[in-house]
Amino acid sequence: MSAAANSAKSTRKSPTVLLVEDSPDDAFMVQRALNQAGVAQQVIHLKDGEEAVDYLSGNPPYDNRERFPIPALILLDLKMPRLSGLDVLTWLQTRPDLAHVPVVVLTGSVRSEDRREAEKRGAVGYQVKPVAFEDLLEIVRHVDARWLGGDSEGE
Repeated sequence: MSAAANSAKSTRKSPTVLLVEDSPDDAFMVQRALNQAGVAQQVIHLKDGEEAVDYLSGNPPYDNRERFPIPALILLDLKMPRLSGLDVLTWLQTRPDLAHVPVVVLTGSVRSEDRREAEKRGAVGYQVKPVAFEDLLEIVRHVDARWLGGDSEGE
C-alpha cells in the first residue's frame, strides 16, 4: 500500500473542493484556511467561471475524472471574468447530474441583491470574504461541518 493510501486511510475521507476564485491572493488564503481546518485533501483552484463550467462538464483538459473528480463542494466567487459566479449558478441549474453538489458563494459582495440572486440560482450558502484570517477559518469550519460532514466546527 502506498504512503498516500496509508495517509488517506488514517484520516477521515477528504473530499475534493472546487475553488473558483479569480484573485490569487484570495485563493491562497482560502486554501490556507481549508488546509489549517483539515477540510480538503484536494483543492482544485480554477480562475474563472468558464474554467468551472469546463471542469464540471468534463471537457478537456478536465476529462479524466480520476484526476479531476466531481467535487463534494464548490466555493464560488461572484465577480469573475469570462463567466461570473451567477452565470455558473445558472448553468448548474441546467445540470441535474450536478444537483447534489452544494455551492457556497464566497464573495466580497455585501449587496443583498447578490445574495438573493445567488440563493435564487441554487447557492446553499453565501459568505462575505472577511478581512481577518481567523474569521475566514471560522467560515471554512462552518462550511466543513455543514456541507462536507466534517467535525472541524467543534474544534
